[in-house]
Amino acid sequence: MQKKAIYSLSSLALLLVLFVAVNMLSGNLLRGLRFDLTDNRLFTLSEGTQNVLSSLQEPVTLTFYFSQASSREIPQIRSYARRVDELLQEFVNHGGGKLTVRRVDPAPFSEEEDQAAALGLQAAPVGAAGETLYLGIAGSNTLDDMQVMPFLQPSKEKFLEYDLAKMISTLGNPERNTLGLLSSLPMQPGFDMATQGMRPAWVVYEQLQQMFEIKEISAQAGELPEDLDVLMLVHPRDLGPNLLYQIEQFVLGGGRLIAFLDPFAESDRGDPNDPMARMQAGSSSDLGSLLEAWGVAFDPSRALGDLQYGIGSAGQRHIGILSVQADGMNAGDIVSADLEVVNFSSTGWLEAIEGAATRFDALVQSSENAAPIDTSRLRFLSNPADLLDGFNPTGERFALAARVAGPAKASIDAPEGYADRHLAAAGDEGISALLFADTDLLTDRMWAQRQPFFGQDIVSSFADNGSLAINAVDNMLGNRDLISIRTRANSARPFERVDALRVEAEKAYRDTEERLQSELQETERRLGELQAAKGEGELTIITDEQQQEIQRFMERRLEIRRELRQVQHDLKRDIDRLGTRLKWINIALVPVAVLVFALLYSVRRRRLQDQALSRSGTHQKPQEGGVA
Repeated sequence: MQKKAIYSLSSLALLLVLFVAVNMLSGNLLRGLRFDLTDNRLFTLSEGTQNVLSSLQEPVTLTFYFSQASSREIPQIRSYARRVDELLQEFVNHGGGKLTVRRVDPAPFSEEEDQAAALGLQAAPVGAAGETLYLGIAGSNTLDDMQVMPFLQPSKEKFLEYDLAKMISTLGNPERNTLGLLSSLPMQPGFDMATQGMRPAWVVYEQLQQMFEIKEISAQAGELPEDLDVLMLVHPRDLGPNLLYQIEQFVLGGGRLIAFLDPFAESDRGDPNDPMARMQAGSSSDLGSLLEAWGVAFDPSRALGDLQYGIGSAGQRHIGILSVQADGMNAGDIVSADLEVVNFSSTGWLEAIEGAATRFDALVQSSENAAPIDTSRLRFLSNPADLLDGFNPTGERFALAARVAGPAKASIDAPEGYADRHLAAAGDEGISALLFADTDLLTDRMWAQRQPFFGQDIVSSFADNGSLAINAVDNMLGNRDLISIRTRANSARPFERVDALRVEAEKAYRDTEERLQSELQETERRLGELQAAKGEGELTIITDEQQQEIQRFMERRLEIRRELRQVQHDLKRDIDRLGTRLKWINIALVPVAVLVFALLYSVRRRRLQDQALSRSGTHQKPQEGGVA
């Protein structure tokens, strides 16, 4: 017995040593082996991110600043910081040795805190003791280029992978593409005559400036700059014939064009020094004969109204301001795929000319409850409901943005001096252009909100207008990787069953509350009738019948309040029961499964041993007989 006991203890000790050894070895040998079983593949980098990491030309270093001590009482922030750290580690694993991540805890009054502040990271105050919290990333390359994400907001988690990939791509590939920008609208920062103060740049302009080398082009320029990778036109009005010719030749020669046209550009306020010009604000723009040569029709005198996508509620809907939902986006085109909502204001529409040689693909469309409206009705509009007068939807969908590609011919003759390098038609690949029938979609008011945050503006978006514009440029540059990772699912998963219980309880609560309100109104009506039936001198006297009616209502109100409390109580009870079930499943299910597996394995092993002994005994019997 003692030998068996010693043997059992030795076996347990050996198993313990093996368990520790296997864990240590697996921690080192299987460090890169991961299984992502989350529903939205939250811990798996998208293919676009992996392509960005594999194509880095310069080594990149990211420094992740996170205040451990200051966040000890904020579990949401700690959870998000852990998510950021895990994602950074995934980036490193796929970085091919060209990406390094440093982790720094900027303790109060430390050199690390001074360094974080000097880099431009933002410290958020937490607690009453004046503590500050850092949660940001600074990136650098060997050329001393620097990019900073001042503060990582949990509410923007779905953009985290894209923001990191964009930062790494910019630092790892420092040679930026050139974007030619011709705009007659105040996209750049400058002095605002109306407010007599400095105006900030549009958010979309700032984003383009971060990603590309922008060359500004004046509408009065005689020709385009050389070596443009993409040409963007924003409200191209009053362009001279030479510049129009240059634009057409650029496109026919294989240049990529993005044009934002508009039948009524609300952001064009006219000459600030001319009061009469401001009265006529809201100009139109188009590209004249160029569009027709490309097989596209655009009416600069009419805008589009939409009953379905118009913002507001029934009776107060503004059909001239559209909030186009995902069902209005072309999910098959990478520029518009995965966008949820894009806002337009006084937009026009584009349509293919019948028999055109080019291919016309709509990127964003109106609903079937849309129809044209004359822009003159928008100029002095005081009540949006007036647009509904005489509005009759056509039943067809209108293209608000479109991709145009294919063969095209020149529509403008070569000016003097250009004949020797004139292109009469596009090359074998044809033209490539992205056209938008609205410029207001680029303005901040349609999609972005600035909020001051300790000396800097934090931009939060409530629509995907910016993503649409950046997608367009990325696509024209052939950068499909960044487009494919622009948004990712949020790691905060809703408790769908709990939400369903809450919705059901709220519905029951509202139904009960409406019933109480209805009975209250009925009681007030009955009291009014009784009061009206009395004589003039009896108005201040409460009759027995009125007293009984009031008493009945008071009792009924108490009863309904009890019902409302019961509804809330039932909701809490159901949620608690669900939580208890989930706890038992999480706590007990895995141990029970392991126990069942161990029992089954033990039974099977015992059977195999018994069968082996049985076979062994069968083979030994003849031998024993022979010896006897």
